Amino acid sequence: MSHPQTIIRVENLSKLYVLGKSGGSEGFRHAFQDFVTAPFRWVKNLSAKSGNRAGGAPEKKSATDFWALKNVSFEIKQGEVVGVIGRNGAGKSTLLKILSRITEQTEGRVQITGRVASLLEVGTGFHPELTGRENIFLNGSILGMSRQEIREKFDEIVAFAEVEKFLDTPVKRYSSGMYVRLAFAVAAHLEPEILIVDEVLAVGDAQFQKKCLGKMQEVAKGGRTVLFVSHNMGTVTSLCTRAIWMASGKVHRTGPVRELVNDYLSKGTASDYQTVDLKDIPRPSYVHDNRLRLESIEWLNETPLKHGEPAEVLVRFTINSPVEGVSVGIGFSTIEGTRLLSYDTDFQGDPRPDLAQPKTYSVKIAIDSLPLGPAIYALDVGCRSGDTHALDYLPSVVQMEVIPGPKTPGCIVRQDAGVRFTCRCTWD
Repeated sequence: MSHPQTIIRVENLSKLYVLGKSGGSEGFRHAFQDFVTAPFRWVKNLSAKSGNRAGGAPEKKSATDFWALKNVSFEIKQGEVVGVIGRNGAGKSTLLKILSRITEQTEGRVQITGRVASLLEVGTGFHPELTGRENIFLNGSILGMSRQEIREKFDEIVAFAEVEKFLDTPVKRYSSGMYVRLAFAVAAHLEPEILIVDEVLAVGDAQFQKKCLGKMQEVAKGGRTVLFVSHNMGTVTSLCTRAIWMASGKVHRTGPVRELVNDYLSKGTASDYQTVDLKDIPRPSYVHDNRLRLESIEWLNETPLKHGEPAEVLVRFTINSPVEGVSVGIGFSTIEGTRLLSYDTDFQGDPRPDLAQPKTYSVKIAIDSLPLGPAIYALDVGCRSGDTHALDYLPSVVQMEVIPGPKTPGCIVRQDAGVRFTCRCTWD
């Protein structure tokens, strides 16, 4: 019986960033646009950079050098569905960008057999001036497909993405949700040997996310390889067979997905800090709005939080340019990623303020009686404009422990206590 061949081999992979220099997601998109619009000039510039590195003196290391990845090695077999897990800043997105050939590694070697389709950021892979129709053919061409092959998949892609009315509109006019729907449809339907998907699917609505996960399962059953990053451990466990656990830019462990996810969750330490600084925490790849930036959260009561007791949290954020209809919220999720409870500044019908003056603002969210049973939860923090536009969002930014309060019955002091609200009861 033949064994599946190794389709991705990574050996001692490292990536160095010099903090303060230009780069980031904008640089990736600009580099891709340069490749699309002027491929020969792009190759010439790339060769010049490589020559400078190879023939010149070694670059002097800066005090602000940051190794996003360091000596990462692993192998993935054909047909495997592998989840990449880890905290924010662990190096997951950097790894996927290198595997997708969006950015170069500093050291090490990557060997990939087959065509790769990636969905990493809203904006990566599409030319904004081209229409949806033109971008479908552009992406297919980059994957090495003929126009005939693309035509055969065209109707299926458009139907999945649900963007028929906007097919001949430049994608720069698409909403983030429309963009992601079309980008995923292209990536999943053009039959790549390897499909790489980051947390960007969180931009879509719940129904579309479910649709995408179903498609990825279909792709995996067809013998193709899927590499998937998500903070939702439930989704990772249901979709993947194996996991790679990243920590501080290195591979901490690899192994069967359930074993690693259970160990990863059990190793999470709940925060007892009164204040959590949010400024330097990496944002998800789909958060691009720079008008507002979350600064910190501060609990105005003692921590850990207590079941059934009042709690108050102060959320601070900075406005860089005017924003209309701002709302701020926090959410509690299970450590597997399932949202249990949300508190939002406009849940009671309060007006959403228009904030024009650039400065730091704060809003206090008061909870009369915390209904979460004793357990460890992940805290999500976010700001949005209007109903759907994410200004800044940090999922699972910190783990919070809820302990029994003075009125908590001993019978519910267990991990599956869930959410318990007060009610009125009449005994006869």
